[in-house]
Amino acid sequence: ICMANAIRDTMKKAQPNVLEPIMLVEIEIPAEFQGAVTASLSRRMGMIQNSDMNEDGSGLKVEVEVPLANMFGYSTELRSLTQGKGEFSMEYHRHSPVTRNVQDELMEKYRAEKLEDAAA
Repeated sequence: ICMANAIRDTMKKAQPNVLEPIMLVEIEIPAEFQGAVTASLSRRMGMIQNSDMNEDGSGLKVEVEVPLANMFGYSTELRSLTQGKGEFSMEYHRHSPVTRNVQDELMEKYRAEKLEDAAA
């Protein structure tokens, strides 16, 4: 009992955070679709790190950090936005704390599931 209380007290003092994986996404698109693609990345909470234009100005390479949870379905969206001409690759970059509202939602969901299990 003492050990459980000590762990609870320590966790409250430590103010733990929920972490999420952040992916480094490289996107290659024709230049005329730049606006639509960057807007779609902003909706997915993407942080643009770098943007390079091809030498002839016809294409664009964009490097973005995006939470993995926000990348589901992106392949279809990119194809739709670029008329099938856009490509992307994605690799793990780091973990980062989730935003406060997402953490609150996760905690509420956990509490509801715990109450549901206790009632069953």
